[in-house]
Amino acid sequence: MVNWITKIIKAGEKIKTAIRERATKEDIAKSDWTSCCKGPILKKDLEENLWVCPDCKRHHRIKPHQRFDILFGKNNYEVFKTPIPKDDPLNWTDSKPYKERLKNARKKTGLECGMMVASGTINNIKITAVASDFDFLGASMAAAEGEAFLYGIQHAIENQTPFLCISAGGGMRMMESLISLSQMTRTTLAINELKKNRLPYLVCITDPTAGGITASYAMLGDIQIAEPGALIAFAGARVIQGTVKEELPEGFQKSEYVEKTGFVDFIVERKDLASKIGTLLSILLKKNSDISAEQNETSEDSQQLSKVAS
Repeated sequence: MVNWITKIIKAGEKIKTAIRERATKEDIAKSDWTSCCKGPILKKDLEENLWVCPDCKRHHRIKPHQRFDILFGKNNYEVFKTPIPKDDPLNWTDSKPYKERLKNARKKTGLECGMMVASGTINNIKITAVASDFDFLGASMAAAEGEAFLYGIQHAIENQTPFLCISAGGGMRMMESLISLSQMTRTTLAINELKKNRLPYLVCITDPTAGGITASYAMLGDIQIAEPGALIAFAGARVIQGTVKEELPEGFQKSEYVEKTGFVDFIVERKDLASKIGTLLSILLKKNSDISAEQNETSEDSQQLSKVAS
């Protein structure tokens, strides 16, 4: 009898603990406070420092509109409405229906999909940019996100602007299976079209960028930039360690380690991103214009030679 009562009491305590933990997560989301290296910190103070901890320099995850505010100036950019394909093409259900997951993600983020496309100006250079929201199903890629990315590339080509991708996410979205995986190919082909038009493609890798996102558009930039401490991976560290049967180096898959191995060109703090991107684009666009001028001169010379020969 005692054992039976004890089991009921313990079960009740577990339920109470679970309720308290759930309440704590909800309270933190709505609270004026968040946590970092030294414990609680006011979100207002963190926001004033561009959501970077002043002590440990951790770059906290932020929303697409917050990124665009930092890069282009607060509300100094145009956000585009991108095409939204039919929800749940495979009628997917696991612990809950996929349509319900999408509904909750849209309510939580205020976005129709996990990507936001915008146009703004840095260093007097018009830029088309895309950024992902990790709160939208882990910023995973599905048909709607693919459409958003392609919309941004098309806008860049039509308006002859550089394209900036601010990557984040855990990879392709399993609820859309091969439809999701096909976005790796679609985004890659779109980037090729951008490069055929001699338009710069810059990637800013943020925490976390993993899976099929790393295996496609996040690693195809003319220049690869990363924020400090960002996780950059394909497979998880535990999977790799279990495969190679060896201890992995310290900081494995963090942006600093990835820079050393040659997959990232620069690590740039958030406060310096706009100026660094502006400088890089000024150089790249000048180089492209010089090449075009040389090609035009060569073409004119060829025409004159043809006239002389005739």
